[in-house]
Amino acid sequence: MSYKRWIFIAVFLFGIGFALGLATPAGIASLLSEEISAIKQFSSILVPFNALTALLILAKNASALLLSFFFSPILCLAPILALTLNGWLLAFVSTLVIQQESLGYVLAGLFPHGIFELPALILGEAAALSFGAMAILALFKKKRRSLLPLCLRQNLRYLMLALALLLPAAIIETYVTPLLLT
Repeated sequence: MSYKRWIFIAVFLFGIGFALGLATPAGIASLLSEEISAIKQFSSILVPFNALTALLILAKNASALLLSFFFSPILCLAPILALTLNGWLLAFVSTLVIQQESLGYVLAGLFPHGIFELPALILGEAAALSFGAMAILALFKKKRRSLLPLCLRQNLRYLMLALALLLPAAIIETYVTPLLLT
């Protein structure tokens, strides 16, 4: 299957998560109070305009992509969950913030770094889906086994591109986004 189809599948899964996030009632936030407080506690460590913050954001995003790629041969569950949960979280949190602030505030907080981070997520998870599917097929079809190393090399290139896109995203999220939200 061509890589373009995997990108389409990744966008589709992200879109499903996004639609579910838009459809989730705001009242569910009370059920997630522990998770929200943990996120707030983590975000208190992240100081704007600090190189360590950019490094932590980059490390978190890169490790998430790498783990998803590494575990993708297990029924492609990691990339499927990563795409749908990220789509859900983006829509759900955006909806809550729009209710408290405005659509402009959400766009100012997401757009500058999101133009790099969302394509990185889609590219990286598409590579994970492609590799995971090939690894699963290679278990059952001997003819596919010889194609697995080639598939791995090709998808590692896409993964490296995705990881490279995370660097400007982390820098922009650290140094530009805080200026737009004040």
